[in-house]
Amino acid sequence: MTGSMAAYWWYLIIAVPFGVLGTISMKLSHGFDNWRPLICMLFFYAISFVALTFAIQHIDLSVVYALWSGVGTILVAIFGVFILRESISLSKIISIGLIVLGVLGIHLTYVPY
Repeated sequence: MTGSMAAYWWYLIIAVPFGVLGTISMKLSHGFDNWRPLICMLFFYAISFVALTFAIQHIDLSVVYALWSGVGTILVAIFGVFILRESISLSKIISIGLIVLGVLGIHLTYVPY
């Protein structure tokens, strides 16, 4: 992978946690009742989408979106269970495991164009 290509992967790496922070802020805003997390949500999602826009310039859209949403889903689920004390069932654990396998499969088989 060339140095310039690596930069686009860094954009994706930046986009994921900011997307997660946006989703967490959405939960904490309680709809539109709590405006501080709502402002944070808009800020975090803006950063995430700008970084995604740069990432898709040289990485396949299907790969970028699958990794962004898959890794984001895993991180949000972990946050929900351990911080927000949301319930977790065996079916949720299995489903998250399948997402992990899918993300790994995409990463291991991706061939840049």
